[in-house]
Amino acid sequence: MMDFLNIFLSDSFWAASLRIATPLIFGVLGALLCERSGVLNLGIEGIFVVGAMTGWMAVWLGAGLWGGIIVAALSGALFGLFHGILTVIFGLSQHVSGLGITLFASSAASFTYRTALPKVSSPPRIEPFRALDIPVLSDLPFVGPVLFQQTAMTWLALFLVAAVWWVMEKTALGVAIKAVGDNPEAVNAQGLSVIKLRMGSVIAGSALMALGGAFLTMSAFDAFFFGMVNGRGWVCIALVIFASWQPSKALLGALLFGMFDALQVRLQTQAGAIIPGQIFLMAPYVLSIIALVIVARKADYPRALLTPWFKGQR
Repeated sequence: MMDFLNIFLSDSFWAASLRIATPLIFGVLGALLCERSGVLNLGIEGIFVVGAMTGWMAVWLGAGLWGGIIVAALSGALFGLFHGILTVIFGLSQHVSGLGITLFASSAASFTYRTALPKVSSPPRIEPFRALDIPVLSDLPFVGPVLFQQTAMTWLALFLVAAVWWVMEKTALGVAIKAVGDNPEAVNAQGLSVIKLRMGSVIAGSALMALGGAFLTMSAFDAFFFGMVNGRGWVCIALVIFASWQPSKALLGALLFGMFDALQVRLQTQAGAIIPGQIFLMAPYVLSIIALVIVARKADYPRALLTPWFKGQR
């Protein structure tokens, strides 16, 4: 019991929780933007893969770390554009289109990697983002290691939480995005473009999703390898429901999953000889499902989610 308590009192545990949560924060914010406008984007898993691969490859080719972030975001935006054309403009099934985008994006990433590096058995390494060492702040007890020794991408994710919250809650654009996800006909009656609002939300949301993948190759690790996304995109879809489509709760949900994942690693080292490791590996997902079930029953979802809209058609 004392060892369990020591885990929760350890600054390294909370620092790891925030680090693990960072790609999920990007993904949840992206999915939230899409779904708030009425469009479900199941292409998130493939967009994560594309963001991870293009960001890493851009850095490897000499674009620099921030250049890699821009390239990853643009690649995600491109696949968001594909998804938006299929679902918003042509009104096709959002489920089918999203799964198609995941397969297409993952295959495109694999093809690009194999074409660019046909004879490489292990991926080249890059110099990733390093943990910031802010004078004085980094030396603060507990808070210093948890917050001020993270990488720039973690700080970017936290900044984007505040930015998305401000846009959605304090600006006319945010009101319009939420309205188009609830009642697109009313938005159209106000003279606003439902198509532009939904397309813009899907493209911007997909760009954020790709940053979640870029974090894996440019901050958490220093190379791209297949399987590294490991279902994080699907976790983000569930966390959006847990968050009730609210940015502040999206941060909480991502941190909760990060905490579960960091906890299972530490418990595995302590009890791995007694309990099978697979139990610990599935624990974060089981605990997240339980939390989702508890919260989802009261979730206030966008009422026009999954509903295509065509001008002049009721």
